[in-house]
Amino acid sequence: MTEENITVSDNSDLEDGGNPELRGYLSKWTNYIHGWQDRFIVLKDSTLSYYKSELESNLGCRGALCLKKAKVKPHEFDDCRFDVSVNDCVWYLRAASPEEKQQWIDVLESFKGTETYPREIAVGQKKRNIDVESGYGTSSDSSSNGGGLRRHGSATSLQSTGSHGRTSRRLAEKIAELDTYNELLSKQAVQLQQYFDMCLANYPHISDDADQAIDAVKLADGNDLRVHGGEVRATSASFRATCGATLATLQHCAELLRRREKQARQAEELYMALKNQLTEARLASKPGPDHEEGPHSTLPDDEFYDAVETGFDKMEEERCARVVPPSVHTRDQVELPPPAIDNRLTLHPLWPEIDRISTEQIQAAFEGVGGEIGWQLFAEEGDMRMYRREMEVDGMVTDPLKAMHKVRGVTAREMCHYFFNPRYRYEWETTLETMTIVEEISSDALVFHQTFKRIWPASQRDALFWSHVRQSSDNTYATTNHSTTNIDYPANTGACIRLFVTVCLACRTTYPAGEQPTRDNVTTSIAYCSTVNPGGWAPAGVLRAVYKREYPKFLKRFTSYVVEQCKGKPIAI
Repeated sequence: MTEENITVSDNSDLEDGGNPELRGYLSKWTNYIHGWQDRFIVLKDSTLSYYKSELESNLGCRGALCLKKAKVKPHEFDDCRFDVSVNDCVWYLRAASPEEKQQWIDVLESFKGTETYPREIAVGQKKRNIDVESGYGTSSDSSSNGGGLRRHGSATSLQSTGSHGRTSRRLAEKIAELDTYNELLSKQAVQLQQYFDMCLANYPHISDDADQAIDAVKLADGNDLRVHGGEVRATSASFRATCGATLATLQHCAELLRRREKQARQAEELYMALKNQLTEARLASKPGPDHEEGPHSTLPDDEFYDAVETGFDKMEEERCARVVPPSVHTRDQVELPPPAIDNRLTLHPLWPEIDRISTEQIQAAFEGVGGEIGWQLFAEEGDMRMYRREMEVDGMVTDPLKAMHKVRGVTAREMCHYFFNPRYRYEWETTLETMTIVEEISSDALVFHQTFKRIWPASQRDALFWSHVRQSSDNTYATTNHSTTNIDYPANTGACIRLFVTVCLACRTTYPAGEQPTRDNVTTSIAYCSTVNPGGWAPAGVLRAVYKREYPKFLKRFTSYVVEQCKGKPIAI
């Protein structure tokens, strides 16, 4: 998505100058078969909606999220991706660049917590849109989970806890005690008031404004009130005891209420934890783009393979649809593989390893496939034969593969030129996402770092390797790639898993004796050998099925590409 794909408007029709509107294309994760798909995303009135395309935006949205309750989370490793979630409904979205991703995040965050609603709702029109309570609504979400989880009040959610039940009973008992004390205090207060009234009637000179306190017991010891002295003493003692018991019970009630409040908080925390676990379990049951590969993967092998197969098909469709602009270089104007080893390479610290492995690979490439070596024919098409030897290392498939093929009209030098030269790699390598030349050792040796397009549900891979092209003998050339290390490109430190490769494309050209080589009479025999350690677990059956499907397609695609590039150009032996 480029900058012109994003549109920001003032939305002048909104009351009180509403928040700005944002619309544009983003990649949205659909499912494990179709993976990422471009969708037209529209943000308006605190509602995020998506459509299959801008042309279909007038036919009704395919889904919508209310941003009032949404969470917007940038991805940990992918600089272009962010997720928008409401309860257990998650949209996985990818922008074309980190800048565009940040622009979307900033605008989405500005809508969170706002009280704006769609204009159709404000004017009373009927609209099947957002369930405000659950926070989202689509054609499937509301029906599949009953409108989402609903939060109950703490009083309701605590009824089932045993400790709360005991606390409630004890609190009810204490309240009953307080009711009893209230009745006693009322009766005792009435009795004492009667005694005071009697005293005031017999001693009218006593007033409420007297400096000394009135002692009902002493007054009762008077001439006429002496008969009431015992009752006054008993009532006073009972009143004092009842007041003390009331205060003690009130303190106990306060303690019980504090304990109940603590239990309510704990129950609320437990409720939220269980709710989050439920949400995670629901998301886990619907594999998303972050599905982690591994031996404990819950994704069946057949679904794993279906997803990988669909990913490769999509890459092939994109390659066929891509229009490659005319190159400013022709093959005649660029340096072909030299017939002799570049002296700069022999001075490099990697030279001993490059020389040894390249020699071994070229020798093995032209060895036969019979005998006790154990090669098994697994694919055959025309002149092409594909062989493999089953091998596993620490539970990971590392089958060595070997392809034998014949191509007419091109030479070994030309084949290795297009395979080695990074200028052409994007044109024939459909799985390549980025390529960096880490070091230019010499004219015939380079160090590359490559990242490959992720094919869900497998994790994204990268590779760091040296590549060397050389002439082995007359009319024989070979390009060898082998994994290496570099402190500036450490393995498995980001989102990519490092894979380890040893690849050799060995080619030998023949033509009729006594004739000059031409496009019409040259034939090149190709031996393509590959050993790949995927660096992470993937189902063995799936990998072998992918090899059987993709390797013949790759070799056929590459050789056809070279034949097409060499048409009309002088032959290079």
